[in-house]
Amino acid sequence: MNILKLQGLDGRLFDLVTPLVMNPAVLRQNNNYPFKTTCNHVWYIAMDEQRVLGFMPVKMTLTNNCIDNYYISGDNSSVIEMLLDRIIHDFSSDGSLVAVVHERHVEDFSMKNFIPCVEWKKYVKMRYHEGGGA
Repeated sequence: MNILKLQGLDGRLFDLVTPLVMNPAVLRQNNNYPFKTTCNHVWYIAMDEQRVLGFMPVKMTLTNNCIDNYYISGDNSSVIEMLLDRIIHDFSSDGSLVAVVHERHVEDFSMKNFIPCVEWKKYVKMRYHEGGGA
């Protein structure tokens, strides 16, 4: 498995993720919420040969870097782990790293030292805490 890092408006990004983000089954997994990107996003894409296994966009703002609207094929924990390892490596020293996490992935994010801050019906906002704990 390889992790690609692409800027939010990179043409290669569209080539890789368009078949997924336009797929009704993938949209249902994202609670029918559309995937978005801007020049303030960096996308991490897990690839196996030519197949996209998942992606996590990180939106960079003045106050934090936020993982949101991600997709993981088959909810594969090893894909989540590899994507988070790379994102944590790239962003943990840049200040606040937060994530809006699907309920079904909270345990995977917790294992990477993300701590719940706000709980909603289908999502949990979590923040990264180096070394774990509060």
